[in-house]
Amino acid sequence: MFTDNPKVMTAIRDSFAHVDNCPFQGPRVFFENAGGALTLKSVVDTSAKFAAIPDNQGRDNPASHALVDVIKKARADMALFFNAPVGQFFVGESGTELSFRLIRTAVMGSAPGAVIGSTVEHPASRSAAQHWADVAGKPYISVPHDNATGQVTPDAYAALMTSEVRVATILHTSPVTGIANDVAGISAAIRAVSPDAFIFVDGIQHASHGHIDIASYDIDGYVISPYKLFSRHGYGIAWASDRLSSLPIETLANGPAGNWEMGTRDTGAYATFSDVVRYFDWLGAQVSDASDPRARIEAAAAAIHTHEHQLTNALMFGNGNLAGLADLAGVTILGGTDNPDREGLVSFTLDTLPAADIVSKLNAQGIRTHVRKADHYSGNILTPLGLDAAVRVSLCHYNSMDEVRALLTAIKDIAA
Repeated sequence: MFTDNPKVMTAIRDSFAHVDNCPFQGPRVFFENAGGALTLKSVVDTSAKFAAIPDNQGRDNPASHALVDVIKKARADMALFFNAPVGQFFVGESGTELSFRLIRTAVMGSAPGAVIGSTVEHPASRSAAQHWADVAGKPYISVPHDNATGQVTPDAYAALMTSEVRVATILHTSPVTGIANDVAGISAAIRAVSPDAFIFVDGIQHASHGHIDIASYDIDGYVISPYKLFSRHGYGIAWASDRLSSLPIETLANGPAGNWEMGTRDTGAYATFSDVVRYFDWLGAQVSDASDPRARIEAAAAAIHTHEHQLTNALMFGNGNLAGLADLAGVTILGGTDNPDREGLVSFTLDTLPAADIVSKLNAQGIRTHVRKADHYSGNILTPLGLDAAVRVSLCHYNSMDEVRALLTAIKDIAA
């Protein structure tokens, strides 16, 4: 997509800080986006602006009123970006912290019954669900994922669903394999058996790669980490349905009903997410003639998906005279080489060289990737495959075909 439009590609890359240069290493290619995407320059400027403001929300002065307006605008932008016309958005410490809070509220506040989740999930949701199910005395039902595809399907959930399920968790996209799951399909399978279950979705890995449409999922909670969506560290964003917010939540006595936020939040966090939404709106205008803001956001998401699909195909199958990862002897690509649900990420191993050594050798050539180990973060995916580690190459739409070619060139030498 963007490879065919150099002007747009240049404008995209110019929007991000440190797109091709690390302030500590120097020139480098950034393929560690699943660990934290690049930051928009507008987010950097906005962060500095709001960090300098001493006033807080909720006071009767012009600065305080302005901060309240910024937060109100950001929540409207969130509703637009996520397509969530009902429910509420709020920020917290991190995506993981918010996942624990929403899941805790659902498990502890729902009627006696069971909790269901899958083996593909990141511990942000799986650990929370298992912990609070144990505290509440509710059995935890574990849905196995398919090791070959790295996915869990609606049918897999349906096979283990019972009418006793009160809370369900779903992973939108795996940060280990990059493979997306059918959230709407899984939600429908859950509700077909237990229509009143509270359904939570971890969208942390998915957010930067594709379309988010909460209105179509029939769920009760969705969480992202904005530092993986071109914003910055230090906050997470959660959406909660009205019925989830009506459960007993931790809040100040005699305070506003249904208020999830605890203490004074950083107005700058809200403001930087508005920067992200404005960027998607701008990008959608570059790739479509849409005039409606939501339509432009959808157009941007579609263009991002197409561009990243082109890059990952080149990474796996080669480009020009350069062989792809799938052509290397002794290679294993997690999730398979022909998986249409892959989102901007390829994890692989080579029989001839440990994953950590490959990552180190690539880094020495200025190509940033990451090693995923069979630990508490990734063991659920790697251990069933008999792997102790894998190299993760994670892309975003600002990455170029030239950068993919640089990695393929380096891998050719390393593998040799």
